[in-house]
Amino acid sequence: MSSFRGTLDVMIAVVAGATRGTGRGIAVALGEIGATVYCTGRSTRAARSEMDRPETVEETAELVTAAGGTGIAVPADHLDPGRVAALADQVEREQGRLDVLVNDIWGGDHLWKWDTPVWEHDLDDGLRLLRLAVETHLVTARFLLPLIVRHEGGLVVEVTDGTWEFNQTRYRGNVYYDLAKVAVNRLAYAWSKELRPHGGTGVAITPGFLRSEAMLDNFGVTEETWREAKADPAWQVSETPAYAGRAVAALAADPGRSRWSGRSVTSGELADAYGFTDVDGSRPQVWSFITEVLEQGKEADPADYR
Repeated sequence: MSSFRGTLDVMIAVVAGATRGTGRGIAVALGEIGATVYCTGRSTRAARSEMDRPETVEETAELVTAAGGTGIAVPADHLDPGRVAALADQVEREQGRLDVLVNDIWGGDHLWKWDTPVWEHDLDDGLRLLRLAVETHLVTARFLLPLIVRHEGGLVVEVTDGTWEFNQTRYRGNVYYDLAKVAVNRLAYAWSKELRPHGGTGVAITPGFLRSEAMLDNFGVTEETWREAKADPAWQVSETPAYAGRAVAALAADPGRSRWSGRSVTSGELADAYGFTDVDGSRPQVWSFITEVLEQGKEADPADYR
């Protein structure tokens, strides 16, 4: 059993893809329960990734420390096996173990187009999206799972968009995006099988309509004015990155988390199970709003799903 159970101040975590959005929210939430969090990503104060966003891994690490944990920024391109191997060596050298691995690497927003058939979509962009969204997760698992299985009770979280059940019967508008999100759900299931002999847990988690830094910028609003955005009605049931962050922190702190192993769950589902809320005290359930209201053509107050 990992020693962090019952002594959360010594939890050791890696959040791969922690620069912004859900990854940052998860890293900070782990910091709130006292974890040491290695925050990886390509955007640093010295250079931006191809996403060309201002957020950096150094900022995330500082937020983790400010929240009560210990944040360690590690610039890393997870398509580079040598760099990820060096990350694993650093964690082993400095900590001697790894308790939690979160695979939140993405970086593909600019590489895909909604409702574009494969014969009209740029092939290079599509294949790079798959490399960024899937290959990176495999490279990360290859080098960091050996640290996870060294002690019984490790946790691996794959972050995706849409649960297995939701995506199974809905095409996500583009073959490359669709494949990426289905594949990440499947990876969590695979890790649940490979970790089982070592007492480990593998889970896929999906946030809802996310009020990430990029999404707020896209709609021309801030976290304080987000309700003013002209957007899909589901936006009124959106959530902050902290919501998924608290979901992962709740899993990590739960000695009985193995009951979730192999499952694909939403941040809202875990909020109901563990009793946490988003930062405003709400409990958004956007996936229920989509399936019960929008897809059925019904009228309902989005507030009923918060």
